[in-house]
Order: sequence, then C-alpha cells, then structure tokens
Amino acid sequence: MKVESRIFELIMVFFFLAAIVYAVLAREPVGIAGLFLTGGLALIIGGYFRFVSRRLEERPEDNPEAEVSDGAGDVGFFSPGSYWPIAVAASAALCGIALAFFYVWLLVIAGVLLLMAVGGLVFEYHIRPAEH
Repeated sequence: MKVESRIFELIMVFFFLAAIVYAVLAREPVGIAGLFLTGGLALIIGGYFRFVSRRLEERPEDNPEAEVSDGAGDVGFFSPGSYWPIAVAASAALCGIALAFFYVWLLVIAGVLLLMAVGGLVFEYHIRPAEH
C-alpha cells in the first residue's frame, strides 16, 4: 500500500501546486476551490493508504528488490458469474434519471433498490453461522 500512498501524495502535491498557480494567474474562485478540494481528497486517500500500510505486512509491490515470482499465487476470490453488478448499475442509472428529472418518488424507490443491490453484492457469498 506504500506505492498507492505515494501515488496519491504526488497527485495531492500536483493539485495544490496547480491551485496556487491557478489562483495567481486566473483568480477565479470556483476553479481555485475545485483544485484545492481535489488536492484535499487526494490527501485523505493518500493518508488512509499510508495509515493502512503500517498495519499490513509488506507486499511484493512495496519491496524495490522484489522479483516477479514473489507475487505469484492466488490473488483473491472473484465471482465466476454474478448478476448483482448489473442490478447495481441499473439502480444507479435509475437514481441518475430520478435526479435529472427531480422525481423525488423515483429517487426514493431507486435508492432502496440501490441499497438492496449493494447488499446483495456484498453478501452474495456470506455463509450463515452454524446453528447450535
């Protein structure tokens, strides 16, 4: 995670420098605020990754002396076929349509559908604890 934190810290530095240059040259408040807020968001993500990297064991990506074979093996579990991402995308699209036309009733329905779809995606492979 150290590599990821460095990437976001570099992004943060770039956006803060761009915001300073933009503030001096353009003096347009919305762009200045947008650039500073983007830099702040990159700071939050980079700080989170830096914080988490202290708690995890070192990965091959974090070791400059690592070989390609050090990263061999299982990466993780990926679902072979799931329909939940389609449900999440459809309900998110419905939320977007409801926001575009400002249909509050449709936004409520789409929000509930979105929460159900995200819950289904998260708990798709959840196994209940054994009953005693």
